[in-house]
Amino acid sequence: MTTVRRSATTSSVPPTTHSRSQDHVSVAPSILSADFGRLADEVRAVTAAGADWIHVDVMDGHFVPNITIGPALVRAVRAATTLPLDVHLMISDPDKYLDDFAAAGADVLSVHVEATLHLHRTLQHIQHIGKRAGVAVNPATSEEAVRYVLGVADLILVMSVNPGFGGQAFIAEVLPKVRTLRSMIDRSGRAVDLEIDGGIAAGTAGPAAAAGARVLVAGNAVFSRPDYKLAIDDLRREASHAIVGEP
Repeated sequence: MTTVRRSATTSSVPPTTHSRSQDHVSVAPSILSADFGRLADEVRAVTAAGADWIHVDVMDGHFVPNITIGPALVRAVRAATTLPLDVHLMISDPDKYLDDFAAAGADVLSVHVEATLHLHRTLQHIQHIGKRAGVAVNPATSEEAVRYVLGVADLILVMSVNPGFGGQAFIAEVLPKVRTLRSMIDRSGRAVDLEIDGGIAAGTAGPAAAAGARVLVAGNAVFSRPDYKLAIDDLRREASHAIVGEP
């Protein structure tokens, strides 16, 4: 297997469970909702506004019914920010492209349980090339799908919409799954980030965090508002209050 060297501009992604308080909530704006005509400016703007990570949705028109971006655009995003790039591969046969996205500057590479034949091997390869390995699960997929790869996962991504398009409504039925995964992670003692993606906005950030998510992916909830800092702060505040039981 080819070893990919980390470029000088690539940021490492510290696991939130070890480097920060268990109650810290990270916000990862999804560039799927950004203005692609001025994408570099958009990335710089949310970076300045206090984003923790930048979330990059890669779609192939096969695993999901939409086509978005490839490694070249990830490389352009990498050049616009020093924040960690959280690259979510919503693609069939992701193993073919892991090295390319790693070389483009991804810090986290998340693959779908539903699209990966040998998941354990794939996660090991992601770590071998110097990146954090994420496992994504669709709304209808059981948490049991990740139980036996928890030892080689750095991040678990729970989809709270069906993947493929931005702006969808939050599927509240995934919250029990988030709670179960939070318990699995805590019992393991490992630094595994629990991320949620889909419909995260005012009114859903709180329940997601209360269930155990600590990384919130938000697209329209950030990029549709005129003040990105206020949007990010509002999400983080709602989530943090929910964790400690405050209204």
